[in-house]
Amino acid sequence: MAKDSFDFNRLSGNGNGSKLIAGTSELVSRKKKELEEIANETLSKVIEIITGSPENHNDLQKKFVLDETNRIINEILFESKRNLSFGDKQKIANYVMDEVFGYGPITSLIGDPTITEIMVNGPEDIYIERKGRIIKVENSFRDDNHIMHTIDKIISPLGRRVDESSPMVDGRLPDGSRVNVIIPPLSVKGPTITIRKFAVEPYTLEDLITFGTLNQDLARILKASVRGRINIIVSGGTGSGKTTLLNVISGFIPNAERIVTIEDAAELQLQQEHVVSLESRPPNIEGKGQITIRDLVINSLRMRPDRIIVGEVRGGEALDMLQAMNTGHDGSITTIHANSARDTLARLETMVMMSGMELPSRAIREQISSAINLIVYCSRFNDGSRKIVKVTEIVGMEGDTVTLQDLYVFRHEGFDEGGTVLGKHVPTGIVPKFLEKIKAYGESISASVFSADRRF
Repeated sequence: MAKDSFDFNRLSGNGNGSKLIAGTSELVSRKKKELEEIANETLSKVIEIITGSPENHNDLQKKFVLDETNRIINEILFESKRNLSFGDKQKIANYVMDEVFGYGPITSLIGDPTITEIMVNGPEDIYIERKGRIIKVENSFRDDNHIMHTIDKIISPLGRRVDESSPMVDGRLPDGSRVNVIIPPLSVKGPTITIRKFAVEPYTLEDLITFGTLNQDLARILKASVRGRINIIVSGGTGSGKTTLLNVISGFIPNAERIVTIEDAAELQLQQEHVVSLESRPPNIEGKGQITIRDLVINSLRMRPDRIIVGEVRGGEALDMLQAMNTGHDGSITTIHANSARDTLARLETMVMMSGMELPSRAIREQISSAINLIVYCSRFNDGSRKIVKVTEIVGMEGDTVTLQDLYVFRHEGFDEGGTVLGKHVPTGIVPKFLEKIKAYGESISASVFSADRRF
């Protein structure tokens, strides 16, 4: 536990980074110095108690540490003949508890359910994403060493390390939040932490409809498509809601089926009973022991899956995923970073080439056109909202080109006075060719949901 000088900004606010409203700047400065002194001394004495305890640090009860913290604060105030308000004492106690049991200045941010992303760009620059908008907060670290101490608390339980020889690491917090760390010399401004948080309660289909991500008709189409074993790719840019949508639509898979999920960092929260979750593994200190997504996709084919769900395809595993979709594993779902439905196909073709197999472009495109039925393209708008922008069917091949047809599109109609995106999802009037396939699996969906008459 670091014993450096304590960050007053975390005491002078109300948890949301608001500034202390009190008196003149001279009084504020005096108050700041007083709180810094008491906080430093309290933290130092608490650390001494923990260090000298016969119990393991992680097994210490929070109540014991909190009681000791409050006792030490009162002891310091009595000996120095000083007084503090209950609120100031509480802020100091919270600071100490965050340092001992949490992750320092970002503990309160991690615990805030309204925050979806936390970005530490150095000691003084901490940003959050709330409701799709990026905001700078006043929380701050003391220095780079303070950030490194927090990084160590995050990755040590995972058996990982980060230093100059290995300056990048991915991991996750106990609540499943995804963490990326990169430090100097690769990060010029100082150690950088990016945390992608996930809802404690997974979003439901009703939530996405309420958010405007999709409408009732699209929900019915996606539900029938998943249950009717249509192969689906969810595509979009970073932060466009791909994983959230994948998590929701995978909930339509019948409970009786065996599902194998494959991810870099386990994020999916499937509610079915028969789920096997696989996670890739980076190389160890000696550079050995790496297990890639591709290794897991290949292995999953030996696990008798009814469905294979890959969190995201990024490389050569795209070929194995396509082959799985073409060899009896209908109903598989994955996500991919892309800027449009057409770009999704180009990205897939490039990834298949990364597998090392010398395949002609036409053969790759034939694999894609026969394996994938539906592309669901998502986008994040200026107001922070995430929406399905296009639902596109892969029809087949015409010459050397994979042919596509849009089934649903989001028609953007401008913005309201508050900057909120206005628009609605409308059908193009095209009835998909896979309608007969999903009917063969007992799913009934009326062709009328694709009618152009439903645009208005």
